[in-house]
Amino acid sequence: MLSHPSHYMAKKEIKTDYILPDAAMQQLAGDEAQQFSSLQVLKDFIANPDLPTEDGNPLAGGILPCIMAFDKPLHLTSFQLVAKVRWLLTRALGKKKIKIGHAGTLDPLATGVMVICTGRATKLIEQMQAGVKEYYATVQLGATTPSFDLEHPIDQTFPTEHITEEMVREALKTFEGDIMQVPPAFSACKVEGKRAYDMARSGKEVQLKAKPLRIEQIELTECHLERNEITIRVVCSKGTYIRALARDIGIALNSGAHLTALRRTRVGIFNIDRCFTLNDFEDALKS
Repeated sequence: MLSHPSHYMAKKEIKTDYILPDAAMQQLAGDEAQQFSSLQVLKDFIANPDLPTEDGNPLAGGILPCIMAFDKPLHLTSFQLVAKVRWLLTRALGKKKIKIGHAGTLDPLATGVMVICTGRATKLIEQMQAGVKEYYATVQLGATTPSFDLEHPIDQTFPTEHITEEMVREALKTFEGDIMQVPPAFSACKVEGKRAYDMARSGKEVQLKAKPLRIEQIELTECHLERNEITIRVVCSKGTYIRALARDIGIALNSGAHLTALRRTRVGIFNIDRCFTLNDFEDALKS
C-alpha cells in the first residue's frame, strides 16, 4: 500500500492533489490503489528538477508524472482548465512545453471533479476515464431545451400537475442497472466524422444511436414539486450524459425536463473533498 505521510499535506489543509511518481502510478493501476496527497513532491521537484522518481530513475529535466484532481469552476470549459494548469506548471518549472491532458470532459455549465494528468501519467488517461463517476444534478420538470440544459432557452412546456414524489421515486428506479441512452445532439459524439454539436448548432438534424451504459445508483435527494424541481444523486459508468438522463426522466414522468445544475463529486478514487481549486493550486506553487 502507498504510504500517506502527514508532511505531504499542504498548508491551509488543502486536501488536494494526486501527484504520483512511477511507482505510485503502477500501484494506482492495481486493485489496492488509494489516494495520497503529495503537493510537497511537486514543489521539491520544482526546486530540484533532477530529483529522481521513486524507482530511482532521473527524469532528465522532464516533468514529474502527475495525476491531479481539480474542482472545475462554473462556465470554464475543460480545455480552458487544462490550459490554465499547463500555464501555471510551465511558469513554475521554467519550461516551454508540458505534456498534459484530462480524463473526462465536463460541460461549461457543470462543476466538480476533473482529473488532469501530466508527463508519462497521460498514459493512464484512458484508465482514469473508465472510473465510476458520481454526480448531483438539479432537474427542472415541465420544460425542455434543445441541449437538455441551460445552454439554450426553453423550447417546449409540459403539464406537471399529475407528478407526485412517489411517481418520481418510481421513475428513477427504472434507470438503475444496464440501460441504453441516446446522447444529446449537442454533444461531442461523432456522426460520419463530424461532431454532433457542430451539426446541431448549424441547424442540421442529428440522429444518434443509443449507447449501452450502467447506472449503479440513482436516488432522489431533494424534491420541490411546488417549483417543479428535483435533485438527484447518480453513480454511473463512463459515457453517461446526465443531460440525457434528465430528458428521459421527464419522458418517464409523462412530462418534460431539463438539467439546471450539475456537480461531479467523484471520478474513480478521486472525490471532490480532495480537489484543488485553481486559486489553491496557484498559491501552493508559490508558497
